[in-house]
Amino acid sequence: MSTPEQAYGSGARTFTSGPSTAPSRPVSESAARGQTSTAARPISGPRKVRLTVARVDPWSAMKLSFLLSVAIGIALVVMTAVLWMILDGMGVFADVDRTIGEIMGSDAGTFNLMDYLGFGRVLSLATVIAVIDVFLLTALATLGAFLYNVCSSLVGGVHLTLTDD
Repeated sequence: MSTPEQAYGSGARTFTSGPSTAPSRPVSESAARGQTSTAARPISGPRKVRLTVARVDPWSAMKLSFLLSVAIGIALVVMTAVLWMILDGMGVFADVDRTIGEIMGSDAGTFNLMDYLGFGRVLSLATVIAVIDVFLLTALATLGAFLYNVCSSLVGGVHLTLTDD
């Protein structure tokens, strides 16, 4: 039994579509390389497709916004810790503490800036703000999806034109 390449000659290529194992008809070399004649296919620009975003699923908007806001919250806490360490390493807190001590004088008692701006306090406040941020961003995105659906039912949604370059 001969193979499809032997049956059609050495220059022809065969292509099959689907699960069929029967040999298909030969395809010319120019068509196999993706070259077609200009008479068969008119030359035109990229294809354009016009789509409408008619509805946003509130459940998927809530899940996505929750994950993104958790990532933003983690980034906020890490950024706060790094910034605090950089400022402390540069001696900013010691300089501010010394300046406040000079302004208040020795009569006012001892004032320690690190009682108010210590690493633990600043990181705790950043964590609380991050947790509040998670709840607010999740709620706002879900509410935004509901509002978009209401407005979309009134005016028809957002129209998009996509092109194939």
